Amino acid sequence: MKTKTTLWDAAEHLKTKEDMAAYIACALEEGDPALIAATLGDIARAQGMTKIAKRTGLGRESLYKTLSREGNPAFATVLKVFNSVGLKLKAIPG
Repeated sequence: MKTKTTLWDAAEHLKTKEDMAAYIACALEEGDPALIAATLGDIARAQGMTKIAKRTGLGRESLYKTLSREGNPAFATVLKVFNSVGLKLKAIPG
């Protein structure tokens, strides 16, 4: 008997701002730029990429590409997306 599997999509599980903040905090802790971009992409997809594209003034297709593990977003783009999804980027002493 074969086991049926489906792809797991983080965006489907990001329901609250607290979920999203905890998710991106873990990615930031890892320090991997590709993971941070992909995590921010998951958060944007959870809220609706079209809505985020309108809020940031960036193209939806380019956001999908930029906010993937293969993407390399400019810092200005990262800040725009953080703001548009309702999260703040904060610095704390290490």
